[in-house]
Amino acid sequence: MTTPRAFIIRHGETEWSLNGRHTGTSDIPLTANGEKRSRATGKALIGDDRLIVPSKIAHIYVSPRHRAQKTLELLDLGCRDKLPWQESRSHTADVRTNAKVQICEDIREWDYGDYEGITSAEIEERRKANGEAKWDIWRDGCPGGESPAQVTERLDRVIHDIRTRYHDHAIGKSKGEAPVSDVLLVAHGHILRALAMRWIGKELTEGVALLLEAGGVGILSYEHRSVHEPAIVLGGSFMVDMVENVN
Repeated sequence: MTTPRAFIIRHGETEWSLNGRHTGTSDIPLTANGEKRSRATGKALIGDDRLIVPSKIAHIYVSPRHRAQKTLELLDLGCRDKLPWQESRSHTADVRTNAKVQICEDIREWDYGDYEGITSAEIEERRKANGEAKWDIWRDGCPGGESPAQVTERLDRVIHDIRTRYHDHAIGKSKGEAPVSDVLLVAHGHILRALAMRWIGKELTEGVALLLEAGGVGILSYEHRSVHEPAIVLGGSFMVDMVENVN
């Protein structure tokens, strides 16, 4: 029986993610190590006998930021069509998926507003000097940027789109009857953590005690093959350490 999944992948390392600077609207490129690890993630986790099977991917959502789009390129899923930002299909891998790639504004990173480009420690110093309480993005949002309610609104649109277009029609059906239904999302740290919470119906203001490192992969799915029982998958048949062992 089919249980559809949504794979969430955070873009690879950038200079700003490396030193903890909040990166929302700024488009910072991947580091050389970020590119290397993104390629390694693709080799380790994507394939017919791997965690992410390209032929089972129905749709790919990618942030409008270049760092996310570059990460998707380096994962090398073998898309039939050229990627939306490319003039031609430049990658050389065999076609492995018919999934369409959609640049999705709703999974862009949280707009940090006045906190763009600075670290959490610098934010704390600034707030302390202004007599403000300790910052909690899930409760406070970002001055000059987005609130938790605004982020929730756009993420709920994404979740509705995934479920109505791909998951509702497949869940619980036999493998022979179910359409291709897995989806892939390539985006950013805060927005994907928020997406995971909204996936299971939690309010962002409750606090999001989840981590997703640069280049990290997560899985959203369902319990008991029921679209009414969304779940975050903990663990699986892979280990992050595999990435380090791929040449």
